[in-house]
Amino acid sequence: MNARPGPREVAAAFAGLLRSPRFSAALATAGVGVAALSYPLIRLTGWAGYLAALVGLVVLMGVVLVARRAELDGEIPPISLLVFLAWAGISVVWSDYQWGTLGGAAYLVAYAFVGVFIAYTRDTIQIVRTWGDVLRVVLGTSLAIEVFSGILIDAPIPFLSVQGRIAELGPISGVLQTRNQLGLVALVGAVSFATELRTRSVRPLVGVLSLIGAGLCIALTRSPIVLGTAAVVAVAAAVLYGIRRVRPERRQAWQLTVLGAAVVLIAVAWVFRGVLVRAFNAEGALDYRLHLWQKIVALLPGNTIEGWGWTGRWHPNIAPYVALTVTGDRPASSALNAFLDVWFQLGIIGLVIFVGMLGLAFVRSWLLAGRRRSVIYAWPALVLIVLLLISLAESTVLVEFGWLTFVVCCVTASRELSWRSALARITPASLPHEPE
Repeated sequence: MNARPGPREVAAAFAGLLRSPRFSAALATAGVGVAALSYPLIRLTGWAGYLAALVGLVVLMGVVLVARRAELDGEIPPISLLVFLAWAGISVVWSDYQWGTLGGAAYLVAYAFVGVFIAYTRDTIQIVRTWGDVLRVVLGTSLAIEVFSGILIDAPIPFLSVQGRIAELGPISGVLQTRNQLGLVALVGAVSFATELRTRSVRPLVGVLSLIGAGLCIALTRSPIVLGTAAVVAVAAAVLYGIRRVRPERRQAWQLTVLGAAVVLIAVAWVFRGVLVRAFNAEGALDYRLHLWQKIVALLPGNTIEGWGWTGRWHPNIAPYVALTVTGDRPASSALNAFLDVWFQLGIIGLVIFVGMLGLAFVRSWLLAGRRRSVIYAWPALVLIVLLLISLAESTVLVEFGWLTFVVCCVTASRELSWRSALARITPASLPHEPE
């Protein structure tokens, strides 16, 4: 008979499991899945079950980081991210709803920790594969349930906010509650699937079918902000493709040219914003948002500098959120604009920190995408463009999937191009080039 393993053997086996790359990969996949499927999970298990799953993941990830601490080499997350988290936490001091602020800050930190874990334990191609694997399931499930609701039974599924309008070519929301949230996931999915194809990380048939599914979801949302973002991301991808093929000594001039062109286009879009709104048939959605934004701005005086206090998700049963109802007395769950949401909750100081954090992450990601030869470095830059543009009409970048995805892009870009290493590199040509 084989002898039963002793305590030392069991402890050694457990330590080996914690340091195993496969275990870290499983935790990363679970973390992205919980974030992306937060709405159906909350509907199915309630907040108690959902938070229990999130806390369990955070605890396991913390144990793994302790077990693998020797591999981290004293790394710390980006300072801008830590400052934003600290300011959100400090807002509990002046908040009139301190328990809500404490819970919202803990929720923000929990997902930030999940993002840091993924960025520290997976390299960029593994991160892309994780997002691709999860989003294939999410988008496939969304299309399947829309077909079931809109074609097979021809009836809505109120439990999951599925309207069953796929036979009318949308708008659809899948299992993600709103069409803009589905569009966000589909856009990030499209970038991830295209990157997988370019890096040959999946079989061509899987990659092509995944891209088709993401494209269908984007089109069937019939969301002006989603369709507009898709167009901008396509242009940005083409620009990056061109910049990466310019000789290093000319790359900086081209980067400045692209920046100037972007500023001009933004100015033109602002001047002709009315025409663009009519072209995208977005008058109704814009009126809804303008009505809500006017009410938010009216509540800013007196709390302009420090804000009302962080909550992340709004709590419509407490002041001042109880007053923020729109047409039909439907309570708003967010400001429908991430920048205004941060201003309202964390004041001008929080908004400056937030914009600085986004700006640093995007600049680092864009520089890496333009300087490195490997196409994998384009993923964070293009995903951040998606998040930044969607943030103009939604606040999803502040919670769950949007926040997790941003943190991963932010930490990944910081690890590859920190301000310390940037100061040491005098010319763009001095950056090492990755093989194709």
